[in-house]
Amino acid sequence: MIKYKLICKNCDLKFDSWFASSNEYDRLKNKKLLNCHNCNSIKIEKTIMAPQLINHKSKTHEKIKQEKYNKVKKTIIDYQKFIKDNFKYVGNNFAYEARSIHYNGKKKSKGIYGSASKEDLKELKEEGIDAQMIPWIDENEN
Repeated sequence: MIKYKLICKNCDLKFDSWFASSNEYDRLKNKKLLNCHNCNSIKIEKTIMAPQLINHKSKTHEKIKQEKYNKVKKTIIDYQKFIKDNFKYVGNNFAYEARSIHYNGKKKSKGIYGSASKEDLKELKEEGIDAQMIPWIDENEN
């Protein structure tokens, strides 16, 4: 199969069409069976096209990128498992809980993790409370 970009010389409509081969295009053109679906003209011509070549190097490059992505994703998932196993989840109350621990001297057997806005994290940092943001992959994501 071969795809050509065609143009109607009557109405300047550009469109793509598939053919079994370049010979098939020529055969249909010679028999005047190609027509514009806009104005029904048979003045159809091929436009200048750049061939799309399959490059083995680009496939290899894409494979390497995918492998790197998978490795990073696995590392993040491993960190998430460690955090879930060793820290207490406080949900959206992260900033409040972090301040409680810092200012009230509440002793927690576990550290905490949860959600906080960038503004909350900035304020915690200004108050001398160490908090870090890490990427988090939702379990429902593929």
